[in-house]
Amino acid sequence: MDVTKESISCQQEQMSRGNLSSKELTAAYLKRIQQYDQNGPKINAVAELNPDAIFTAEALDRERLLRGPRGPLHGIPVLLKDNISTGDKMHTTAGSEALADNFARKDAPLVKQLRKAGAVILGKANLSEFARYIAQEFPDGYSSRCGQVKNPYDASFPVSGSSSGSAAAAAGCFCSAAVGTETAGSITYPSIFSGICGLKPTVGLVSRSGIIPICGQDTAGPMARTVTDCAILLSAMTTGPDADDAATGCTEHLIQKDYTAFLKPEDFRGMRIGVNRVRCDKESFPEDSDDMFEKELLLMQQAGAELVDCDIAFTGMDSGILGQATMLYEYKTALNFYLSRYAAGQCRSLADIIAYNQRHAKTALRYGQDLLLLAQEQTTGRLVESSYWSQKFRAIEEGQAALDTCLSRYELDVITSPCYSNLPAITGYPSITVPMGLSRSGVPAGISFYAGAFQEGKILTAAYGYEQVSKRRIPPAFDR
Repeated sequence: MDVTKESISCQQEQMSRGNLSSKELTAAYLKRIQQYDQNGPKINAVAELNPDAIFTAEALDRERLLRGPRGPLHGIPVLLKDNISTGDKMHTTAGSEALADNFARKDAPLVKQLRKAGAVILGKANLSEFARYIAQEFPDGYSSRCGQVKNPYDASFPVSGSSSGSAAAAAGCFCSAAVGTETAGSITYPSIFSGICGLKPTVGLVSRSGIIPICGQDTAGPMARTVTDCAILLSAMTTGPDADDAATGCTEHLIQKDYTAFLKPEDFRGMRIGVNRVRCDKESFPEDSDDMFEKELLLMQQAGAELVDCDIAFTGMDSGILGQATMLYEYKTALNFYLSRYAAGQCRSLADIIAYNQRHAKTALRYGQDLLLLAQEQTTGRLVESSYWSQKFRAIEEGQAALDTCLSRYELDVITSPCYSNLPAITGYPSITVPMGLSRSGVPAGISFYAGAFQEGKILTAAYGYEQVSKRRIPPAFDR
């Protein structure tokens, strides 16, 4: 049995029986990273490895013998997207050469939670530099610090979204699970194209503090090969109220201690699932993904789900709320705050990063930095601009109203879409993607489920129910 390919529950069971140690599991992933990420197909998903990973695993093995496991993540190796701060011997760079010397002053709250749960922080995952908010014409999965992430299924396939390294690492079995971040599709899109599950939580369920930001819609979320592993990781990531993140205020009663409690196949039967065929982006996905989706709907019906057509006309694309209207204006303020609070490198402001990039343009500016320049030069950093607020209000009022009204009118538990709808990103509501097999061209395709604020339990029930009757995930070719 290759333990690197097994689920978290299976790995935990093997450790409980004494057939596997965290040290052995950690070493197995490190070897696999050398074999497939740094050599062989050279996926380039891993940005940096934790020099203390083996020692942490050994300590957790000793703790298991003395006191038993802390929980389902005890001794489990996890990779973090390299915009998530760790107050250890690893850098936190957002993939930027300008931040290559940055050792964060402290752990982000979600990292503290993972360590508390007994996770082994294996390393940092490569990403689209600054979560792709550096230049308008910028390739997904590229960073000046680490280069280009490759799709584990085929180097010619898209990697999509900024959490591409986290997705490719999970798909390639370079870790038990990974953590990504999303503003608009950066967990869900890479998860689809890497054939894994990715969950974007409600904004406020997981603290945003300590994450190199874009705007207020940002959130971190779990990425793994199964819905169950996503639920296990999410259970350990939730932070509760954080004084540095207003979105987390008064959330204690909304957080579940164990999201695996929602993974009951029988609960899928009778769920009312809305079918929204309106999506924001058809160009990126395989031509036959819509046909695949219709077949999966029949499968869900056969499994006992009740499907209701509920196309939602509002997509938010014309409002620009996920473009310059929100990101451009909020970016400068958010990034400067992060650098002042967490960073310890030479660049301590957006202006410093721009200046560094200009001095090292040959290596740092392969694709330019027009978005950084716009944020620095055309925004005040005070968020008083009318153009910003008019679009912000429209997204809050129309986006949330469209989704809430649909859920209420049709008495729905969740909504499903082919591939991805940007409504969860606009509203800040939760969504999850699940593999629905490979398209005719071999590109992975996915199906998404989303619901109202803090309804992670419902989308997990729907995703798990679908996963159990479909079992569509196919590993990358090099791993079959």
